[in-house]
Amino acid sequence: MLSVNGARLLERINELGAIGKDEEGRRTRLAASDTEKQGRDKVVSWMKDAGLKVVVDRIGNIFGIWETEENKDKKPLMVGSHIDTVINAGQYDGCLGVIGGIEVIKTLKDAGYQSERPIVVGAFTNEEGVRYSPDMMGSLVYAGGLPVDEVLKTVGTDGTILGEELKRIGYEGTVEPGFLQPEAFVELHIEQGPIMDVEGVKIGAVENLQGIHWQRVTIEGVANHAGTTPTNLRVDAGLAAAKINVFLRELVKKSGGVATVGCIEHEPNAINVIPSKAIMTVDLRNPNKEKLDADEKTLAAYFKELEETDHVKISSERLTEFDPVPFDEGIVKKIEAAAAARGLNTRRMTSGAGQDAQMMARICPTAMIFVPSIKGISHNPKEYTPDEDCVAGANVFLDVVSEMAGVQQK
Repeated sequence: MLSVNGARLLERINELGAIGKDEEGRRTRLAASDTEKQGRDKVVSWMKDAGLKVVVDRIGNIFGIWETEENKDKKPLMVGSHIDTVINAGQYDGCLGVIGGIEVIKTLKDAGYQSERPIVVGAFTNEEGVRYSPDMMGSLVYAGGLPVDEVLKTVGTDGTILGEELKRIGYEGTVEPGFLQPEAFVELHIEQGPIMDVEGVKIGAVENLQGIHWQRVTIEGVANHAGTTPTNLRVDAGLAAAKINVFLRELVKKSGGVATVGCIEHEPNAINVIPSKAIMTVDLRNPNKEKLDADEKTLAAYFKELEETDHVKISSERLTEFDPVPFDEGIVKKIEAAAAARGLNTRRMTSGAGQDAQMMARICPTAMIFVPSIKGISHNPKEYTPDEDCVAGANVFLDVVSEMAGVQQK
């Protein structure tokens, strides 16, 4: 049975992981930054080493294309992920999917195989959404979800403009996003959660992805002296925010979703002043659209109730709204069969995190392969997937790609 070059795969994961580390060892490669340019250059060099044609589209997505005269008129099988990171990140998130895709193609080519259809590995721009919003930007634009000319004008958290930064680092592409219509898309990724590690599962066959609703909530109260204002006479924006946080936890216990208040700010933010304003984010997720929508409606009703009981004023602003994404059942079954053929146990999974695959699912059959994340840690320098699990995932990836692309010996 053909297998990837595990040593090369791991060496490249570590090599890319070293790019973007500062003197304190903090790894950061924000989209279109100098450090991400270094990572992009490295990925392009590996694509060229595998004999792939490299194309960059106008949103900066990088594609390594393996095609021949015999198959170039057929729709390609596309694989890939991203290499941009959050601040102080781990080294596996996204990178395993890009490096694994290159490794799969190089393995097949080096072994003298040919493919009935082209195979393309992509590295999508700004999946994390840290410097520029929204996240999953490159794949969203590629799938036709946002116009490229509008997105290139996006202003980053540091005041930079995305289009100008892509040009500055040499990744202002010339072709239009969506220039290739994939037959299907498969993404290899770490789980970024604890389920596989806790249950001893080696391969996750990802059958769907949670819907994600983000909003920014502003609560207006009245600032007053913390010592002289009786409790029953307070209009405390901070207290209302705390109540919302607790309400969310109880809400998702019933619906089976998850909820997070990731950011909260008080004004005037003084130890002895009752907060006059609280600004908080709410991240609601559920793989069931009806339950997700119902949770959001219940939360909106609770805002009205709080306005009456706590005498505050509450407004909300929509930040992100992605519906749950079902993946292709046929591809999921292929993942399960490939894992079984290699003696690896599997589990059907839901992706709790947003992924490029959710955007590609808009335009073609899509699924994901998960490998374990030790203790579920991700977006953190302690993010870790054991070497043997990276290689095992890449081998299942190899088998699925080979079957879907019609790979055979010459």
